[in-house]
Amino acid sequence: MKKLRIILPLLLVAVLIGGVLYLNPLLPIITGYAAKNMASGIFLGNRTQESHETTDLNFSFIKYVKNKVDYDNQVVESSFLWHKSRAVYIEGYGSILVNDYSIEEIKSRPYRPGPVWRHKQDSIPWPAGDLIADTIPSGIDVDRLNTFLDSVFTGNLPYKGTFAVMVTYKGQPVAERYAEGFGPENRFLSWSMAKSITSALAGILVRADIFDIYAPADIEEWKNDKRRSITPDQLMRMNSGLEWNEDYGNNSDVNKMLFKKGDMAAYAIAKELDYKPGTCFEYSSGSTNIVSLLMRKAIGDDAAYLSFPREALFEKIGMKSAIFEPDPSGTFIGSSYIYATMRDYTRFGLLYLNKGNWLGEQILPEGWVEYTTASSEGSGGVYGAGFWLNLAGKDYPDVPRDMFCCRGHDGQFIYIIPSKHLVIVRTGFSRKDEFDQNRFISGILETLDYF
Repeated sequence: MKKLRIILPLLLVAVLIGGVLYLNPLLPIITGYAAKNMASGIFLGNRTQESHETTDLNFSFIKYVKNKVDYDNQVVESSFLWHKSRAVYIEGYGSILVNDYSIEEIKSRPYRPGPVWRHKQDSIPWPAGDLIADTIPSGIDVDRLNTFLDSVFTGNLPYKGTFAVMVTYKGQPVAERYAEGFGPENRFLSWSMAKSITSALAGILVRADIFDIYAPADIEEWKNDKRRSITPDQLMRMNSGLEWNEDYGNNSDVNKMLFKKGDMAAYAIAKELDYKPGTCFEYSSGSTNIVSLLMRKAIGDDAAYLSFPREALFEKIGMKSAIFEPDPSGTFIGSSYIYATMRDYTRFGLLYLNKGNWLGEQILPEGWVEYTTASSEGSGGVYGAGFWLNLAGKDYPDVPRDMFCCRGHDGQFIYIIPSKHLVIVRTGFSRKDEFDQNRFISGILETLDYF
């Protein structure tokens, strides 16, 4: 008994020390995730604190985080155990985690305010505006489609966690549905759908002849080692060869980058080479953030860079709600953080359905859509340059092989199916195996009369 009284306290101390050592590196991720998502959700997404805490933040350690919202100064502070994180809102640019840079430094960037729109969107015909015609294109059974969508919004498997769905057929919206508490005015987080939009922005710079995606990347740290041959093309195709861990469940590279680092591209740039560039597919949010930095360098002026997505893409195709969030260093988080309404995500899908042409104006280079949907070396037909593909039919066996999509963490999708004239957008909060993409798309396809 005497030995037991000595051993038990020692075991308890060992457990406590082990717990501290395990949790300490995770705390900035836990509180950073909460602060960032809460701030953007409230100040951009038109959602309430309660809505976020009962859905998006209601898992793992994150559900125990205490969140304070300062509406006057537009700052969210999130705390758990001995750690706190803060996110500050910048009008027109979203919420930025306060990492490595002060709030004053973050606010001092040369942000340009967006335009004041003179006309209401609902007075402008779709797709330039939100005035949607009553007529339905032939070839789709809308009643059957609505019946199917009823099952998508029950909150049950295999479509658990759906926030919103929009279906556009032959360019015309035929369904737009929202879960309770959401509507057309809500902006939704893209997560990795942002990679596809970053790819589009790269294309616009290629068309302007100021960004060479096949030349070695302009990265000083790489010029004297084996990484010197890496190109923006390889970074977008996820076969740069840089080591990376995209596991969202631990103290991984992607979590360190998004929630601990002020300069996210710099973190990814510091990674060593695991494979010969251009040979092995390894999905990496870090690679896309390097591309964001390379575009910043190509533009060469931070004020012009910070207004570039809005002026060169969003305003051109009527994505008036879209906000691209930068990191504390001022580089857009091309991997993960765009907020937009369902209709604006649909507009982006339509741009790609129409091969980069928007109402007669060629926004993307000729052949850019074909470039982005060509299989990357090493991917086995599942990934192009910023888009997921179905060339192999691996993840979507019941869906046409020409389908390609923007795909984001926790169930954000823009599906583009040229052969069926379809663009389908789905947003939500679905953990692993809670949303069956193949059944969802094929269920919509079955409502087409000729399918």
